[in-house]
Amino acid sequence: MITLAIAEDHQALIDGIYLLLEYEEEIEIVGFANDGEALIEIVNHKQPKVVLTDIRMPKIDGIAACRLIKKKFPHIKVLAFTMFDQEEAVKQMMEAGADGYLLKNSELKNVLTAIKSVIGGKPYFDANLTIDPDGEAGPKRKKSLLSKREREILLLIGQGKTSSDISSMLFIGQTTVETHRKNMIRKLGLKGKGELLRYALEKKYDF
Repeated sequence: MITLAIAEDHQALIDGIYLLLEYEEEIEIVGFANDGEALIEIVNHKQPKVVLTDIRMPKIDGIAACRLIKKKFPHIKVLAFTMFDQEEAVKQMMEAGADGYLLKNSELKNVLTAIKSVIGGKPYFDANLTIDPDGEAGPKRKKSLLSKREREILLLIGQGKTSSDISSMLFIGQTTVETHRKNMIRKLGLKGKGELLRYALEKKYDF
């Protein structure tokens, strides 16, 4: 039996997925979540074999949730289910450990195909993706100045997380987080924490 948890804040889409999978004898939906924190709770208690998660969610977004799930339960398969097809969004999700990436404008039947693919050990990428998830990054932009860890922290800053929150979520010291903040401000030519927060909000899925 393939156990599945779904994180999505649009009820109509949840209903559609439920109808699609309701009569699939080999799939059991063990929980629905409308935000990242609720998803983490479901995963901790139910430990589903597959997680289907949106990227943009309240409290903890799909990228951070994927990272937390993979750190604690590396065997759980995570599928992104989102409207974002930007290169950086795909890259961030893959760096977080996702096993596949689906677009919401695809046919719902692709959800079933993706679930079976990742359970079988094969990554799944939506055929409608306009970028190659394994390809090289595009033209050099400001984002190229930031390290992987700095991009992770910038993403969490964009969610309104404090240095203390980020320290706990990424299992690093608060002083280390503050050092990364200062380095990002310097690298990006910003004037302080206020500008860093504004930059993080503006570039949330494109830095």
